[in-house]
Amino acid sequence: MNITREDKDALNAVLKLKIEKVDYEKRINEELKNYRKKANIDGFRPGMVPMGLVKKLYYKSILLEEVNKLISESMSKYIIDEKLRILGDPMPSEEGNGEIDWDSQTDFEFSFDVGLAPEIDINLTKRDKIPYYTISVDEKMLNSYIDNYTRRFGEHKMVEKIEVGEEVLTGEITQIVSKDSDKEAVTNEKANFSIGVIKDEEIKAKFIGAKPGDHIQFDLKKAFPNDTELSGILQIDKEKLDDLDGDFDFNIKEINIFKNAEVNQDLFDKAFGKDTIKSEDEFKAKVESEIQANLERESEMRFGVDAKEKLIKKMKVELPVEFLKKWLVRTNEGKFTKEEIDKDFDHFSSDLEWQLIKDKVIGTQNIEVSEEEILAYAREVTLMQLLQYGLSNLPADQLDHYAKELVGKEEERKKLTDKLYEDKIVAYIKNAVKVEDKKVSADEFDKLFEKK
Repeated sequence: MNITREDKDALNAVLKLKIEKVDYEKRINEELKNYRKKANIDGFRPGMVPMGLVKKLYYKSILLEEVNKLISESMSKYIIDEKLRILGDPMPSEEGNGEIDWDSQTDFEFSFDVGLAPEIDINLTKRDKIPYYTISVDEKMLNSYIDNYTRRFGEHKMVEKIEVGEEVLTGEITQIVSKDSDKEAVTNEKANFSIGVIKDEEIKAKFIGAKPGDHIQFDLKKAFPNDTELSGILQIDKEKLDDLDGDFDFNIKEINIFKNAEVNQDLFDKAFGKDTIKSEDEFKAKVESEIQANLERESEMRFGVDAKEKLIKKMKVELPVEFLKKWLVRTNEGKFTKEEIDKDFDHFSSDLEWQLIKDKVIGTQNIEVSEEEILAYAREVTLMQLLQYGLSNLPADQLDHYAKELVGKEEERKKLTDKLYEDKIVAYIKNAVKVEDKKVSADEFDKLFEKK
């Protein structure tokens, strides 16, 4: 067996693979023996089928299978041994692969096109400038975060009167039918709904000022034209809603309204642990530090975007474009057309160029990510997720348990690892170039993304 390489140019090559009978004969004979042991052919006991018959029946299919295996194994080994940095996968050449006579041919020759990764020289200096946007914390932002805390730790409270039009009501709802009607009234003794979702303003106005024990009569379908809401209130299947008509009577049993928590010691204790925060000033300072941390993440993310654009523009990475387009069409057959791939190729090539740049930085700077770093980042991600549900005081052993579960999921582990590598790459870039600090408001920062 022999593989030769012919370079078309710096980014494209052809690998030619010659396979002779001696390369596969032993493997085929072993497979034929296995087939003979397992063959179940009328007129012969198991394992006693003549080898000539086994060969006649199975030789061609085994030959095809073994040659394909040899191609795959040999190409992979050659690429590894020769340290070829290829893009995509080798593809059968459009020229050089003729028809094969599997019945009589014993030696074979195959040609594969390969796309080669370009050589990249990362030559960053302090003459290269990348902006770093620091976002200012304003009063509006601070109040918004505080409002989120008061909402997160708020609760529904029972009230004696409907006043604001956002109350949640619990009671008995009954269809009003005439006394001489043979129709059975639809009723639900434990109905509940929010006045705020009533679509008709006149009906909504009927409830204002009402108290527990009051009866309100109204057109239910007019108030709740959405079938999902209607079936939920009545606790009946949607299929039965078509038969409903007329007004309904709602007997109010209970009135509740959601109220934000007050900014006091009880809120501080629930949010951060008992006596961790002891005054409103400390609370605001804590919230502001959280905002700064979140904004710093956004600033870092934006720096990463600008760093990517800067390096792609500076490096001018060349790609085997035609090879990659053909490879994408081949690997996405039935999913995307050639026209769709052509249309989105710039996005694909940009991501590929950035990946090649990152790989080069990782190699030249000996960047590594340890198991301890992955687990620590998993804890950070897990804690952020828990905070969204108001769980800020989880014991360390439970947090570790959830973090290890996250790391144990292959896809999640890859996301964590990729992010850590990217962070280290961006940190290297930040140290190598001149970082231009720019202070911006939140609105100005948001507009940076609108330009893209």
